[in-house]
Amino acid sequence: MNDNHVALVTGGNKGIGREIVRGLAERGLTVYLGARDPERGRRAVAEMRAGDVRFVQLDVTDPRSVEAAAATVGAETGRLDALVNNAGITTEWDVGPAESDAARLRDTYEVNVFGVVTVTSAFLPLLRRSGAARIVNVSSGLGSLTMLSDPASPVAGRAALGYSSSKAALNALTLVYAAALRADGIKVNAVSPGMVPTDQNAAAPFPRGDRTTAEGAAVPILLATLPEDGPTGTFRGPDTLTETIPW
Repeated sequence: MNDNHVALVTGGNKGIGREIVRGLAERGLTVYLGARDPERGRRAVAEMRAGDVRFVQLDVTDPRSVEAAAATVGAETGRLDALVNNAGITTEWDVGPAESDAARLRDTYEVNVFGVVTVTSAFLPLLRRSGAARIVNVSSGLGSLTMLSDPASPVAGRAALGYSSSKAALNALTLVYAAALRADGIKVNAVSPGMVPTDQNAAAPFPRGDRTTAEGAAVPILLATLPEDGPTGTFRGPDTLTETIPW
């Protein structure tokens, strides 16, 4: 993908999402930076200084906000070539899995699962107009059932009930969407950006790693701009496009 191609990144005003926006814009795409807060979103665009970046107000938990964003993108560009479902939260670093509760899970699922479905459904008509669209779901190794089931894996000791299960659900969505949209030429993949120190994991009770946001954004950018012979229905990252993570 290059000039004249259009992308949308949810949660694009900070962290990994912001670097995905920057990287896609530097590749020549028109990029919509989706953010819940208009002030923060517009400030992020003003500070970007990289190609054609446009702010669109988008709260993944508010269907009316999402529909309005889809209408804006449709009116201005007529299609969408890449959707990066980056927005995500966790509310559980202060409690262990056994102490978490349904209220925390609902908050997490509203963004990490239901928000992805809301955004993907709203933008599907525009993605289908592309003819060769890409959907990237930003997941986590903490959602890998294979690693969660291995007592020797560090993932098993870092799991949060809502976050891990929501990312496992997101991985399942990825596979279902990939199969359903294959005939439309739409490639759908999940990606783990690795452990990057961001606001989301600031309170994590384990080392947050030393990866930069740019490093975390690298594989999502590659998946959003896959060539025609690129994969679909895979879980990739965090370091290279060829690195596969077990479901």
